[in-house]
Amino acid sequence: MPRPPSPHGRTGRPRLTSRAQILTAARQLIDRDGWEKLTIRRLAAEIGVGATTLYHHIRDKEDLLVLLLNHYVEQIERPRLPSDPRDRIIASATALHDALAGWPWAAEVLTVDGFVGLLDESALWMVEAIVAGADDYGCTPVQAVDVFRNIWYYTVGEILVRAHSARRPADDERLTFFSGFDAAQVPHLAAIGDQWPALAARDTYPQGLRAFVDGLLAQATSATPRGVA
Repeated sequence: MPRPPSPHGRTGRPRLTSRAQILTAARQLIDRDGWEKLTIRRLAAEIGVGATTLYHHIRDKEDLLVLLLNHYVEQIERPRLPSDPRDRIIASATALHDALAGWPWAAEVLTVDGFVGLLDESALWMVEAIVAGADDYGCTPVQAVDVFRNIWYYTVGEILVRAHSARRPADDERLTFFSGFDAAQVPHLAAIGDQWPALAARDTYPQGLRAFVDGLLAQATSATPRGVA
């Protein structure tokens, strides 16, 4: 005997049908509560299904985070990269910075040792472009990796400091920084005093990046010129 159709006015969440629904719900949960609080059980409750249902689509939390990051990077429009190796490195690093600044939790996840290596090849185009630019400039493979790692540390550090600073209330007394310091002990900091918050709030990443890249490339290529074994 065929089952009768469901009565009109049925309530409840729609049945989970795709990985895309999981990723959308996971991102909403992360944006609201932070990635540290993301668990399969909480995500299942958020969607309105059992945890076992999610395991048909994802293996564990790490797998979910990788899927989220891959999906996020895929949505980023790739800039047209310059032909000059040095400029290509800077453009790629800037794209990396802007992508992570738009979703700072991703920077925190990617600081876990080895996590970058879990991403899909298509999500690593910025890393590839930086390493390739260093190689084209004349760096050895080891030096090219060092160039990327140093740029990576600088970029992630800048993003996380700004993201964490933005979470502090504006009336936090600790934000007075160096006002009232003893000029006999720290004369330069005491002279800057209350100017520090405004000075520190400036976006100096672009010029810092250019100076950093120039220094890294000069150091690497002066140590091992192109064509020298």
